[in-house]
Amino acid sequence: MSDLKPVTLITGASAGIGAALARVFAEHGHELALVARRAAELAAVADRIAGAGHARPQVLALDLGEKDGPGRIGRELAARGLEPAIVVNNAGFGLFGEAAQLSRAAQLAMIDLNVRALTDLSLRFVESLARHRGGVLNVASLGAFVPRPQMAIYHATKAYALSLSEALHQELKPHGIKVTVLCPGPVKTEFQQRSGMDEHLYPRFLTRSVERVAREGYDGLMAGRRVVIPGTHNKVTAMLLRLLPRDRAIALALRHRKPGPT
Repeated sequence: MSDLKPVTLITGASAGIGAALARVFAEHGHELALVARRAAELAAVADRIAGAGHARPQVLALDLGEKDGPGRIGRELAARGLEPAIVVNNAGFGLFGEAAQLSRAAQLAMIDLNVRALTDLSLRFVESLARHRGGVLNVASLGAFVPRPQMAIYHATKAYALSLSEALHQELKPHGIKVTVLCPGPVKTEFQQRSGMDEHLYPRFLTRSVERVAREGYDGLMAGRRVVIPGTHNKVTAMLLRLLPRDRAIALALRHRKPGPT
């Protein structure tokens, strides 16, 4: 037994899918600990949740991309008398452009956040997750199903998140821990602006709202599903990408590439 209070830990919670997930978990009665770099935006999310009549989330403003980021989360939660019952790994970013032309330091930072921090937080709290028969929700992407030139590192990190989550789904099930990976297609968030992507890069029929993505992710985790792909068109796309020969799948992914200079 533990005297620590269980919470749902959500990273990358200051905007976009992370903030929407925070709202959905709060609506279902979960007490939250929210993590992001931007303190003001994170506090605003917590204020809106409290204003809707839910318990005000704990906020931890820190950079998960730093090597001791996950360790700082663990120490801060313990100091506040808290421990995770559910971990939602949503923090991450992408970069658009040819890998050899993009900043190598920025791409390595992407790997640190999208892969290393996600792995650390997926495994760091296994004992408390088992105590509360909780789970892990890892946010990947439809891009996890195919390599994509011009987003080579980002797609590779999401393929890792998908593979790891599917394996942990089986490994942690005997301990009473659910593991689900959420693989949304295009979602209108600030992700596109930060990555340098054209907002029209992908067809509109694949796009889903952050609210729908968050609700489907929450429902999938609660149901113990292994993989959640919001939207019928995205499910069909993922199936095609898995069935097609690799070169055909890559060609399909590039059909909507950002036009170059003329």
